[in-house]
Amino acid sequence: MTNIVSVSSRDLGNRRQQLRRQRRLRLVQILWQALAVSGLTGGVFWAVNQPIWFINQPEQVSIEGNQLLSDRRIRALLPLSYPQSLWEIQPQALAKTLESQGQIAKASVSRQLFPPQLTIKVQERRPVAIAQPSPTLTRRSEASQVGWLDANGGWIPLESYAKLERSRQLPRLKVIGNPEQYRPHWKQMYETLSRSPVVVDEINWQDPANLMITTEIGVVHLGAYSPLFAQQLRVLDQMRNLPERVDLALVDYIDLQNPDHPVIQMLPEP
Repeated sequence: MTNIVSVSSRDLGNRRQQLRRQRRLRLVQILWQALAVSGLTGGVFWAVNQPIWFINQPEQVSIEGNQLLSDRRIRALLPLSYPQSLWEIQPQALAKTLESQGQIAKASVSRQLFPPQLTIKVQERRPVAIAQPSPTLTRRSEASQVGWLDANGGWIPLESYAKLERSRQLPRLKVIGNPEQYRPHWKQMYETLSRSPVVVDEINWQDPANLMITTEIGVVHLGAYSPLFAQQLRVLDQMRNLPERVDLALVDYIDLQNPDHPVIQMLPEP
């Protein structure tokens, strides 16, 4: 019995020593792992913040796909402050910011590490008409609403296309009225206009019940915009010889509300 008790006590003592050694070894391993992780984190943080990974000037932002807007104009739309680390820039967020601007329909942004730069590919909105809230701008608030329209009805700030203004390639078509009234119909209407040989200089949409257009042969009343619009333009195209039969100076307007029965409204005689 004495031998059994002695052996058991010796075994228990050895086991305690072994457990203490294992705990010390585990503690050392944990400390080494913590040091390694913090060292690696510190090294990454140090490397990321080195000047080699920074965009220091706008010229390190490369613009592709632009035809109407200058590189400088597109860079001005970017919410970047220089210098800025490449790792702080979120390409998707930057692309969404560009697409929220009136001038850019679609954008993609990619980062390049060697040498550090951003590459931005854009698809521009092409202006097809100038949008104006009223024929005469009497208030500053009205002037701020003047801008360009693209073929889908997207609004573009007026000052966006200085390059086109210099080359005199901006569209001549003017649309007068509240954009909220005509935007639902604009895409279909512009597609019809672009296929028609009739040259339209101005669309007056101030009165939704009586759409008026200014053409080469005068002002035309169309009534409310409807599926008859294409037929109205065809009838107007057939009236091109009107100046040969009527003195346009005596014509007040052409009424095409019923395209099957066009009416020429003359000015009252003096």
